[in-house]
Formats: sequence, structure tokens, C-alpha cells
Amino acid sequence: MNKALHVFVYLFGVLAGAALFFELQLTFKRRELTDRNRIQEDFLVQIAGTIEQAEPNKEVAAEIKKDVSPVEAQIVDTPETVNVLEEYNFYLEQDNLATYQWDNRETRGQMRTVYVLNAEGKPEMDGNIPQMKGPGTEHDLLDKLFKSAIAQQEKLNSTRAELKKLHGRLREIVDELNKLKPVARQDKVTIVEKNEKIAKLENEKADLENQIVKIKAQIDELNAEITSLKDEVVTAHEETEAAKEDLAKSQKLVEQLRKLLQEALASQTGGTKTAHGAAVTSVPAGDKGRIIEADNSNMFAVVEFTPQAMKELKGDELNHPLPLLEFGVKRVGFEGEAGEFVGRIRLRQEVAGKNYVICDILSNWAQDKLEAEDVIFAD
Repeated sequence: MNKALHVFVYLFGVLAGAALFFELQLTFKRRELTDRNRIQEDFLVQIAGTIEQAEPNKEVAAEIKKDVSPVEAQIVDTPETVNVLEEYNFYLEQDNLATYQWDNRETRGQMRTVYVLNAEGKPEMDGNIPQMKGPGTEHDLLDKLFKSAIAQQEKLNSTRAELKKLHGRLREIVDELNKLKPVARQDKVTIVEKNEKIAKLENEKADLENQIVKIKAQIDELNAEITSLKDEVVTAHEETEAAKEDLAKSQKLVEQLRKLLQEALASQTGGTKTAHGAAVTSVPAGDKGRIIEADNSNMFAVVEFTPQAMKELKGDELNHPLPLLEFGVKRVGFEGEAGEFVGRIRLRQEVAGKNYVICDILSNWAQDKLEAEDVIFAD
């Protein structure tokens, strides 16, 4: 009997140790399951916060009107347009839709409710199996979350499809714009060229207007000169009438002067005597005058002598005959083979009442064509 009791005591001790061991293991597993459930619960709350609970308003629409009227050289007040987003699902752009908010005591309590509970708070049984699907259970929450996730995925796929369509429309519009760019550039070049032509024509117009003003002023001056000339003609006519009377009286004197002139021309050589005195054979060296006009084709020039030079040629009383002397011609700043020397002239005929003398241009001495303002000098 004692032996049996001892065996029983030892067996009870072993069982008690095994029970303690399993209790410790169970406590550890329970803690592990609790931590796992808490981690899963926290992540479910976070994941639910990214799933949209509300559906977007599918009645909204977007509108972007594109001008499809042809580009022509005319103003179009109301161009024809089309909506390029007519088939676009604008509701896909709606953001900030309401998401699941499970971070509260009620929802967290439902996530911890695995079985359907009756009014007494006990699990409802389907035979010997407790019911896990129904309102107020974790399965109900997760089922809603799963359906919303599927709907959000479908919306995401629809968005991708719409993006592909928009990509195609964008490519078409870009291609159309790329085709219009060269035409627009050419039009801009044409506009710039035409503006430049217009500016040039405006300048020419302004120049022509200025010329017209000048020409009108010249016409007015010419009209004034014509009027003055008409007055001079009238005066000259009156003087002519008066001179006719003197002409008859002077005819006899003219005949006498003609004979004297013939005698003077016959005797006009170096050192000969005339009725008014001897012709001059030389004058002092130096500048004597300047060329007023030169005709190199017909080989003559008009020279204006200084008053002193005229006295040297024709005497102090200017009553001697004009000597047929030769003079040199120079041009200030001219650089020829003979320096400033450009040629020579010979006196031929004086102009009555002025210090002008018509001279022959001596071609053998020409270094250059004679010009107005060339200086006459005696050497």
C-alpha cells in the first residue's frame, strides 16, 4: 500500500511539473498571439486609411474646347470648336475621397470579434461550428475593405487606360502643332519682310514728299524769276526802243570803228603800237586770277582776272588792247609730274565791262583737264 502511494505521489509530481511547463509555454504563445494580433490590427487600421470608402461623383465632366476652324487670311469672331475631353472620365481625377477610419474603440472592438454574437453575447452556432460571417464581426469589416480595394484597383486600371487615351490625344495635338509651326514661322518671316518693305516705302514716301515741297518751292522761285524776267523784258523792250534811235546815229561811228578794229587786229602782235598805246608783252610773275568755267572739249576757258592783273594787261586806264599772252594754270593740292601745274592758256577775247577773258586751252601743255577755281599765274 505504501509503495502504491509513493508511486502515486511521484506520478502526481511529474504531472504537476508537466502542467506547469505547458502553462508556461501557453502563456508565451498567448503573449505572442496577442502581439501578433495587435501588430496586424495596427497595420489593418493603416491600410484601411489608404482605401477609399466613398465613390466619386461620376456625373461631373471636363471641357477643353479646341479651335478646328481653318487658318485663313480672315478674322473669325466665333470659330468652330470641339471638346477634346468629351469621352474623358473626369471623375477619375477626383481626389481626397473619404477613406476608412478604423482607429477608434468601436471598430477595433469589431476587429477583435471573430464570432457572430447573439443577444446574450454568446457565439451563434451553425450546428457545432460557431458562425464567423455576419454584421459586427471582423469578417464583415475585412469584406468591406476587400471590396473597396477591388473597386479602387478597378478605378486605378481605368485611370491607366484614360492616361493612354490622353497620351494618344496629346501626341495628335503635338503633331498638329508641329505641322503648324513651320507655316507660322514662314508667315512671321513674310510679315517681317512686308513690314520692312512698308517701312522702306514710308521712308521713300517721306523723301518724295520732301522733294515735292522743295520742287514746289523751286517752282515758286522760278515763277518769281519768270515774273522778274518778264519785267526785265518789258524794261529791255523799252530800252531797245530807245536804243534804236541811238543806233541810227551810231551807224556812221560803227563803220569808223570797224575800220579801226581791222587795223588793230592786223597790228596785234608783240610790241606793236595801236591807236590807244602799245600792247603789253609781259606782266610781273604771280597769281593773276582763277578759272570761272572750263570747256575741255572745245578747248576754251573763262578766266576772271584780278583788278590789278587787268591793269597790268590793259594799262591803268584799261584802254590798251588785250595782249595775246600765255599764262600757266595750277591747282592747289594737285600732285602731277610737274607738281601743281595742270596746263597753259592763251588770252583770246575779253568780256566788256567785266574782268572776264575768254582763253584758249593749249593742249600741248595739258597735265590734267582744267577745272573751275584753278589758279592763273604768270611765270
